[in-house]
Amino acid sequence: MNDITEVFPRGEANTAYARYFVGNSYLNMLSTEGVAIGNVTFEPGCRNNWHIHHAAKGGGQILLCTAGRGWYQEWGKPARELRPGDVVNIPAGVKHWHGAAKDSWFVHLAVEVPGENARNEWLEPVSETDYDRLP
Repeated sequence: MNDITEVFPRGEANTAYARYFVGNSYLNMLSTEGVAIGNVTFEPGCRNNWHIHHAAKGGGQILLCTAGRGWYQEWGKPARELRPGDVVNIPAGVKHWHGAAKDSWFVHLAVEVPGENARNEWLEPVSETDYDRLP
C-alpha cells in the first residue's frame, strides 16, 4: 500500500482540514512554537484546494519534500513535479496547490513563514480535468 520511506512519523487523518482536500491526507505537527512545521502525507491522488497564504508583511510557506512524488502549481503556471529533496518557496499572496501524483504517496514538511496578520484563504478544488492531465 505504501511504497515510501517516511522520515518523520505519519500523523493522524487530517480531519480538521479534510474539506480543503480531495482524497485523504495525514498531519503530524512537528512544531507549533515559533515556526509551525507540519509533516503532511498525501495518499495517491490526494491534493489540497487552491489556496493563498496572506500576510501584511512576511508570511508564505516553504515545502520541504521528503518522500514519494507530488505536484506543486501556481495559478497561471504549469505544474512542477516534486520529489524528495525538492524545496518550494511560496511567497505570501501566491495562489497555488500541492499534493500527490496519481500513482504515488507524497510527503512534505510544510513550514509556515512567520508574518504579520498571516492567514490562509482556501479556494476551489483543482479541477479533475487539469489534475488528470498530469503524468
